Amino acid sequence: MTTYTHGHAEAVLRSHRWRTAENWAAHLLPHLRDDQRLLDVGSGPGTITADLARIVREVVAVEINDAAADLTRAELLRQGVTNATVVVGDVHALDLTDDEFDVVHAHQVLQHVSDPIGALREMLRVTRPGGLVAARDSDYGHFSWYPPTAGLDRWLELYDGAARANGGEPHAGRMLLAWAHAAGATDVVASSATWCFATPEDRTWWGNLWADRLTSTALARQLVDSGRATPDELDDVAASWRGWADDPDGWFSVLHGEVLIRA
Repeated sequence: MTTYTHGHAEAVLRSHRWRTAENWAAHLLPHLRDDQRLLDVGSGPGTITADLARIVREVVAVEINDAAADLTRAELLRQGVTNATVVVGDVHALDLTDDEFDVVHAHQVLQHVSDPIGALREMLRVTRPGGLVAARDSDYGHFSWYPPTAGLDRWLELYDGAARANGGEPHAGRMLLAWAHAAGATDVVASSATWCFATPEDRTWWGNLWADRLTSTALARQLVDSGRATPDELDDVAASWRGWADDPDGWFSVLHGEVLIRA
């Protein structure tokens, strides 16, 4: 496995807990039914997992270690979800039998793993014939913002370097279709979706979130420990994020790639 670039600090979880099935798995929702068994790979803080569990018969969530799995368990307990279980495992070698699930779902996972093609093969292996694998990942190289800001240019450069040093692929969104084909899939529907942060409220949330992530998370520690940035430089880039958030003309678009793979 790679090193998870973001970590699980409060500033990261603030972002991840905003995620719902509606805003993160809309490409999958029309295909879900109440008689299905679903595997949620990389369930994180569990908000999407809980939403999916309300739609299908049963959910099994998998996370890479006990600390991450406990985040999912806590959210499922908080929401009173009783038809989901959480296990620890590696998506490259799932301790699950062939053809075990009707649906396998992964959000923001393949960009962080060392072998995304191998991970997709494993996800397909545990999906029954005719079942569905759904993946969605951001594409940092196609993020766009206004006004042009040197500080945000530097943020993207720093994030890209850290993610690649950790073994990840921050351009994963555009590569999902190719990865699916390389994994042996022939029935694949590819699509994309965007988020847009342009209202004062959305800019404040998004800008302050990234400012905090640059100064108080695993990403910040990695950047400093590796010599890629100094604490002062990270403070400057964080200030650029807050300046962007305060600009009434500020606009930010986040691109996601998506695939639906029929097993």
